[in-house]
Amino acid sequence: MVSSRMASIHESTTMKISATAKKLAAGGQDIIDMGVGEPDFDTPKHIVEAGCSSIRMGETHYAPTAGIPELRRAIADKLVRENLLHATADDVVVTPGAKMAVFAAMQALLQEGDECVLIGPSWVSYEPCAAFAGASVAWGKVDDNFMPQDLAENISPKTRLIIVNSPSNPTGSVFDRKVLEEIRDLAVDHNLFVISDEIYEKIIYDREHISIGSMPGMEDKTVTINGFSKAYAMTGWRLGYLTGPKEVMKWVTRLLSHSVSQATTFVQRAGVVALQGPQGEVASMVTEFRARRDMLVAGLKDLGIPCSVPGGAFYVFPDVSCLGGGDAFTDKLLKDALIAATPGSAFGPGGANYVRLSYATSQSRIKQALQRIEKIVK
Repeated sequence: MVSSRMASIHESTTMKISATAKKLAAGGQDIIDMGVGEPDFDTPKHIVEAGCSSIRMGETHYAPTAGIPELRRAIADKLVRENLLHATADDVVVTPGAKMAVFAAMQALLQEGDECVLIGPSWVSYEPCAAFAGASVAWGKVDDNFMPQDLAENISPKTRLIIVNSPSNPTGSVFDRKVLEEIRDLAVDHNLFVISDEIYEKIIYDREHISIGSMPGMEDKTVTINGFSKAYAMTGWRLGYLTGPKEVMKWVTRLLSHSVSQATTFVQRAGVVALQGPQGEVASMVTEFRARRDMLVAGLKDLGIPCSVPGGAFYVFPDVSCLGGGDAFTDKLLKDALIAATPGSAFGPGGANYVRLSYATSQSRIKQALQRIEKIVK
C-alpha cells in the first residue's frame, strides 16, 4: 500500500515524544516536558505585530517561491554582516521552516547510492532526509566532548556530503575553528559538499559561532541553513532559509515550486522585522538559557550522572549507561518521574548510552525535574 522508500522512513522520535507528553498532560498528569526542542518563550511582540499587520494589509496571497524580495535582502544582509558569507538576495531561498531547507538541500545534492557523513549523535531528521534521496549515512565518531574524531575514516568513493550542525542538536557542542578547518580540508581534498545547519547559532554561551561557508575554498561547496524558530521563538511560524551555490539554489527552488510552493507570505513580513528590529529579547532569552543550563548540569553531576557542559543550543546529553542506557532510562523517566525526554538512540548509534534533556522549560520545573530524577536514581 506504500512505496518501499516511504516505508523505510521512521517516525520522528522527538515529535512522537512531544505528542505523548501533550496527551498525558491533557489527561491531567503533571508532565515535565524536557523532550521538546522549542523555546518556551513567546514570540517577541514587535514580530507578532508585523505578522498581524501584514494580514490586515491583505498580504495573504501567493508570493515568489524563493521568498519576498524584502526578506531575501534582509537575510543576505545578515549573512554578510554576521556570518561573513558572500551572499546576495538572489542567492537566498526562503522555506517554510529550516527543516524544509535541510530536506530540499539534501534532495538537490544527493542521489541514489551516495553517502552522507553525520558527525556523532545527530538530529533525528538528517538520516531520513538522506533516505528520501536514496542515499545512506556514515556515522563519524566523536570524543567525550562530542568533537569529531578520525572523520577521514568515514570518507569513501560514495561520499558526497558532510553535515555540520554547530551548535548541535542533541549534544549542544560547538565546533571551533580548528575543527571546522579539518572538515573544510576534507571537503576540498575529496570534492565534497557541506551542509551547515546553523539554526542554533544565536543560542551560544562563551563560544564563537563560525560559519564554515566563510572559510577559504568553501564558498562553492557549502549550503548554509538557518531560520527563525529557535532565536526568535517562532517554531510554529515555520520560517527558514538557505544559501549556497547558485546551481544548487536553482534546483532547491524548483523542488519547492512543486511541493510547498512558498513560505507563508505574512510570516515572511514578520521575518523581516525579526532580523531588522531590536535584538534585546534574543539576548535575554540566551541569558536565561545559560542559567538553566548551569542549574541542570550541576544538578545531574550532583546525582552522579556524567554530563558535559554544552556550548550552545538548549539541550544536555548526559551519559546514563550506568542507569540502564538511554532507552531504558527514558522509559523510566516517563513512567516513574513523569518527565518526557528523548533517548539518545534516536540520534544515531553513538547515542545509545545517552538521553537528551531540553532545558527549554522554567528553572522551577528544572528544579522539580532534578528532584524527581533523584528519587528514581537513588
